Amino acid sequence: MIDWTAYEAVLFDLDGVITATARLHAASWKRMFDDYLRGRASARGEPFRPFEMPGDYARFVDGRPRYDGVRTFLASRGITLDDGDPDDAPGGETVCGLGNRKNAMFADLLAGEGVEVYDGSLAVVRHLLRNGVRAAVVSSSRSCEAILRAAGLADLFELRVDGQLAAQRGLAGKPAPDTFVYAARVLGVDPSRAVVVEDAIAGVEAGRAGGFGLVVAIDRTGETEALARAGADHVVTDLGDTLTNGDETAPPEAR
Repeated sequence: MIDWTAYEAVLFDLDGVITATARLHAASWKRMFDDYLRGRASARGEPFRPFEMPGDYARFVDGRPRYDGVRTFLASRGITLDDGDPDDAPGGETVCGLGNRKNAMFADLLAGEGVEVYDGSLAVVRHLLRNGVRAAVVSSSRSCEAILRAAGLADLFELRVDGQLAAQRGLAGKPAPDTFVYAARVLGVDPSRAVVVEDAIAGVEAGRAGGFGLVVAIDRTGETEALARAGADHVVTDLGDTLTNGDETAPPEAR
């Protein structure tokens, strides 16, 4: 159990924490990287080594800004590409081109499958609002607003710090703590009085590096030990299990 009301604000990651869209992101990353690696291996007469799930996703991609994820994974395979430009055509052999291809695949999946919300996480958000604890979303995704709107949650959170805002403000992505620290500053809350909720190793590392009062990790992929090593104070499989009472009713303004 966690006494959420002992803190002034809770900063939630989105994909894998509030919404089940992490599965769509993971599928998009694997398809994009496998397509690229297969073509590269064929052109060079080398064995094809696929993008491994969940290991490669958890270590090199999950929670990071999109282009950082491309760069980090490719570096793990000894591959270096030009960054290119954010306007590069999806699939071009640049960091941005591959990242844009992944984003196009994700958009297709999102349109086809919609957005599922984790009931336990939503119960915690409503519990916070009922008790006067402020709630914000801090996500590396540039699709954050679209996902929240598709899920019907756009008006539930006081603040949204996403990949687009981070780029505009020049904020380093996770595992750097910058986006979380920025969110706390906008809310006027000291990090020591705020909680970070994450499902990604990079996000947990960011919360710990930012000096937050509590870092809670949700294990969706069997990475409990890795999340704990990264600095999580608590690792759970369902955020709803952390509620200290059974009152999960949302206040009228949160409905």
